[in-house]
Amino acid sequence: MFTDFIAHATRHLRPVFLLLLAMPAIAAQPASTPFNASIDTSKPVTYTNPVLPGFYSDPSITKAGEYYYLVSSTFEYFPGIPVFRSKDLVNWEQIGHVIDRPEQLPDGVNIFAVTLRYHDGTFYIVTTNVGYGWNFIMTADDPAGPWSDPIWIDIPHIDPDLFFDDDGKVYVINSAFTLYEIDIKTGKVLNETGPVWATEGGRYAEGPHIYKKDGWYYLMAAEGGTEEAHSITIARSHNIAGPYYSNPANPIVTHVNRAGQQNPIQGLGHGDMIQADDGSHWMVFHGYRSVIEGGVHHTLGRETCLSPVSWPEFGWPQVNGNGTITPEMRVPTLPLVPVAPEPVRTTFDKPLGLAWNYIQSPPPAGVSINTNKKALVLTGSAHTLGNPHQKGVSFVGRRLQHTHFKASTELHFEPAASHEKAGLTLLNNGTHFDIMVGTDNGTRYIQATFQFGEINYTSEKRTLAPGPVVLTVEGTGSDFHFGFEQQGKATVLDSVSARYLSSETIGGFTGVYVGPYATGNGKASNSEARYTWFDYKPNTP
Repeated sequence: MFTDFIAHATRHLRPVFLLLLAMPAIAAQPASTPFNASIDTSKPVTYTNPVLPGFYSDPSITKAGEYYYLVSSTFEYFPGIPVFRSKDLVNWEQIGHVIDRPEQLPDGVNIFAVTLRYHDGTFYIVTTNVGYGWNFIMTADDPAGPWSDPIWIDIPHIDPDLFFDDDGKVYVINSAFTLYEIDIKTGKVLNETGPVWATEGGRYAEGPHIYKKDGWYYLMAAEGGTEEAHSITIARSHNIAGPYYSNPANPIVTHVNRAGQQNPIQGLGHGDMIQADDGSHWMVFHGYRSVIEGGVHHTLGRETCLSPVSWPEFGWPQVNGNGTITPEMRVPTLPLVPVAPEPVRTTFDKPLGLAWNYIQSPPPAGVSINTNKKALVLTGSAHTLGNPHQKGVSFVGRRLQHTHFKASTELHFEPAASHEKAGLTLLNNGTHFDIMVGTDNGTRYIQATFQFGEINYTSEKRTLAPGPVVLTVEGTGSDFHFGFEQQGKATVLDSVSARYLSSETIGGFTGVYVGPYATGNGKASNSEARYTWFDYKPNTP
């Protein structure tokens, strides 16, 4: 089993991994403190957080007509920047992507935080493509697309915000809190001021957004780094160029206090606000859920949450009373308008849906849909999983959205050579755990493989019967279980703690993806791997 392997391999691991393994569980704290908000359980639950589960981080929101629209960061995944719409801020449906053509960003994608705005009939995004050109604007008449090619802005740092002032001037402010007046048509910088606010001194200040209300300019920020110390702070000024004066009640959102300790959702930060037609104010921001009870290990990425905001005239915004949220929210909402749930099964008789992504752009040549055979066809390239910036990896996947789930797929694969592999993987920031099929001297076998840095673990090989095989991965909160089904029999090959695929263990800003892959392990494959269906089903904890 993998746990036995870890005990044997410990002496080869990096010191930080040893420290992780030796770290004791955080002692459980009392469920209630003098700082907790009192929850009236007689009130009905009106919605649950996160409202967008899974890796939908750094959310930004705008409104046009009867819909609210939301986008998030996507880093190395393509298509990039998903676009969602909702009539009630609680129920969201994806309608497209901002970046869905390779020629938009031909050098590659590494999309950090995005700002979405609507002004005079046009939708705008501004974001940073780290390492591949930096800051740019894109526009669209329809948020579902198509979106324009990039308009590059020659400003440094990350997380740009876009603000349209009442006098017609347009501004961008970056994570250094330097303010730039720009020409919105060309991206040319016309004027530069700043930094306009020193923030509250929290580390890694980022994610600025400017709002105008009651004659004040409000400047909001994320501080503390995107871990447990994450928070949202705000300042204001009568002049867009400052000076900005901090809210004495900062931070306005955080769980890094006694009121938020032991909350199932941690790391709250990077928010954006919107006013509804009824005058109410709301904030979207991200947070994460741990998979280890009493510890801090999250696998799903940073997920979009929602909270009401009280914002009195000439006053400061107050988020859900004390700046904390709960998984079950018991607050008034806009009239709820449910959307159709995603189907459990994906069949490959039509193009892939919006939930699916590749690693990098353009999509790999070795991934295609054969509508005649009603199959997803993967042919392994020379590349293997493991490098988030490697183009041409034969992989396509979707986000994990639940700590308890089962993913399965039917694979038809007859490898002709020992270097040809295909299977089902859990992937996060280059680290991957797989259930895969290969061949050994003409005999097909199935095996679980777990990769962590330079350590590679393989389970025992099981010989397969002729014909297709169903590959399965099941999440039970703290663990992942890898198995297969053939001839009516289900077998679990191996299991591994989910902590080894968490962001705290492997780093990065994304969450776990699940999906089919194929590889030639150094040279191109000739054998096709055909997947006839894929199921993703949440399970009850």
